Amino acid sequence: MNSQKITMGADGILNVPDHPIIPFIEGDGIGPDVWTASKRVLDAAVEIAYKGKRRIEWKEMLAGEKAFNQTGQWLPAETLDIAREYLVSIKGPLTTPVGGGIRSLNVAMRQELDLYVCLRPVKWYKGVPSPVVHPEKVNFVIFRENTEDIYAGIEYANGSEEAKKLLAFINEIGGGKKVRFPESSAFGIKPVSKDGSERLVRSAIKYALEHKLPTVSIVHKGNIMKFTEGGFKIWGYEVAEREFGDKVFTWEQWERIKKADGEDAANAALKNAKAAGKLIVNDVIADNFLQQILLAPQDYSVIATLNLNGDYISDAAAAAVGGIGIAPGANINYITGHAVFEATHGTAPRFANTNTMNPSSLLLSGVMMLEYMGWLEAARSIEEALAVTIMRKRVTIDFYNLMNDATLLKTSEFADEIIKNIQEK
Repeated sequence: MNSQKITMGADGILNVPDHPIIPFIEGDGIGPDVWTASKRVLDAAVEIAYKGKRRIEWKEMLAGEKAFNQTGQWLPAETLDIAREYLVSIKGPLTTPVGGGIRSLNVAMRQELDLYVCLRPVKWYKGVPSPVVHPEKVNFVIFRENTEDIYAGIEYANGSEEAKKLLAFINEIGGGKKVRFPESSAFGIKPVSKDGSERLVRSAIKYALEHKLPTVSIVHKGNIMKFTEGGFKIWGYEVAEREFGDKVFTWEQWERIKKADGEDAANAALKNAKAAGKLIVNDVIADNFLQQILLAPQDYSVIATLNLNGDYISDAAAAAVGGIGIAPGANINYITGHAVFEATHGTAPRFANTNTMNPSSLLLSGVMMLEYMGWLEAARSIEEALAVTIMRKRVTIDFYNLMNDATLLKTSEFADEIIKNIQEK
């Protein structure tokens, strides 16, 4: 088999050979169990969809406890080099080291590879237990900025020399009165840039246009944080109008028309834009959006938001469709092509090597990876087979405990069932 690397073409389109080499990190805790099951399903789906013409060659790279035990490093430089070289990779959950050094292996990989989009699709599969009445109304994709905000946050402990120096500077520029308890305050700084905001919103708009989705909603807390979160909103609207022209209609345009010609004219312009199939770019305050996830999720299709907001929103939205155990995720740089697809849950170490946990998060992240590669037939076959398996109530312990008349399967048996359903299809 002549295996080759995935490359990024000069046209910004991935070149994916029939036998791509894809690095993987199996992960810590339950990682080996869910990775083994997911890999079997991914391989079977590709084999069946393309009748042996296409095949993935897997290349292991080390991170987490396995890397530390073998190399003395939690995230070896070689692993980052491999991820850079081969562009597309996939990983299971990783332990966050206790003590100093790396705050999070996941964050470190995102920062080192400049994976500026955390992509989190949220979708309900029929039969999945949900705490909301109409989980079928939840179907949107979250673009969470992945390199700024709190991920690039600068913090100083209360009482530290750095905190004292920063407080002195704040006093010097006239902001000291805002600090209620200056002597006992810790300080945090969140950087939000125009460049970082624009590339995130640009990617969200391109995704919405390519997938023919109706809206991009910029979620922010700009009513309070005027220059960081508020800047994100302003820069998002600017890039929408400047770079996408008559393909979009923004709420900023609506406001300008309303100011000039009245609300009826603005509403007519919005109606005409929708009729013409234009993408509507709007914005929502973050706390209101967390309500809308429950009250009117059907009104949203693509979400563009900053890092901390995206963290809250991703997990809250995942809960509405069955929990983080079935929530996939990816970290992508759409400019360079680098992408790491990952399980979004933790390592659950007490369940390690029990062959009991749900592999759906990692498996659906693998589906996202196949979509990113353009192997849509294999991706669809897995998603459809997974949906059938859940609908038939043949599930792992997490769903079994929430369903009536379900059949309890081990992790490996759940993978067997999905493969069987792919074959039947």
